[in-house]
Amino acid sequence: MTHAVIGRRTMFGGLGALVLARGTRAATKLRLGLLHTLSPAPFYIAQARGYFADAGVDVEFTFFQAAQPIAAAAVAGDIDLGVTALTGGFFNLAALGTLKVIGGALHEERGYDGSAILVSNEAFEAGLTEPDKLPGHSFAITQVGSSFHYMLGRIAEAKGFDLASVHLRVVQDIGGMIATVQSNQVDATIAIASMARPLMEKGQAHIIGWVGDIVPYQITALFAPVRTLQQQPDALHEFARAYQRGVADYRAAFLRLDGQGRPIVDATTEAAIPLLTNYVFTGDPDARAKILAGVGYYDEGGALDVADVIAQLRWFQQQGLVKAQVDPATLIDTRFLPTR
Repeated sequence: MTHAVIGRRTMFGGLGALVLARGTRAATKLRLGLLHTLSPAPFYIAQARGYFADAGVDVEFTFFQAAQPIAAAAVAGDIDLGVTALTGGFFNLAALGTLKVIGGALHEERGYDGSAILVSNEAFEAGLTEPDKLPGHSFAITQVGSSFHYMLGRIAEAKGFDLASVHLRVVQDIGGMIATVQSNQVDATIAIASMARPLMEKGQAHIIGWVGDIVPYQITALFAPVRTLQQQPDALHEFARAYQRGVADYRAAFLRLDGQGRPIVDATTEAAIPLLTNYVFTGDPDARAKILAGVGYYDEGGALDVADVIAQLRWFQQQGLVKAQVDPATLIDTRFLPTR
């Protein structure tokens, strides 16, 4: 940082002095809660390339094992921002006026393999070979009201079967979901591609469909407690701009397609992969392959799919998992990032 500032001062004179002066101010600290998975990759890139630091924001990552605890930590004041799936628990807290969605993150999109419907070997051999055959089978989720519960519910709607016909198995964390399917204790679950594909390639499970091809939706989103929105709006604007730089780099590295619709892997891609292995698949000899197999879709600029967030809220209300009658507009703040 010092060399960069001195270089600017030498080249640009007075402008460089302003940059130097800005650099002497203490950075605003923001604690970001997130899952320790590949899904928040643009945030890893923005951190690794110094985009948050350039914006005068000291971002500290706090990792969690499931989505709902991130929302609870934001309300409790343990973190200043969160990025994860929007759960029934999240909407219940937001309905109390404590949380607001402020931007988009991972989006299930047709043509991009994000979340897989993963089936155990025993269930597959017994005939569970496509999503519309899920009725009568067991299905692992982290919690009732989780994003996995929501995805299964939307798949049931799309495929025309009753959600109640699937036997939910609550296993608390994502690792447990994967393990129960891998060990044939549960018939099926949903897993992100970077976790599902290696199991399939090793013959330890089967992928029978992709959520994005059935029900595209805003799988994860950026949110903040009202406290942060009120006390640190300037820092949030700077954070958002740095995040958008990370999204742009991520899209350039992983989301470009060639004329046949295949991902382009080139020097831009290769330069981004080591940045991600600082956080996920660290020391794994198969890290590169897992990252390339597991990247999901982010909208340009970190845009938020507002209509889908509202649809999610309505689904949780219909299931009786969110009891408050609340205007969805009061749960969303679009000052910081664009909308889809």
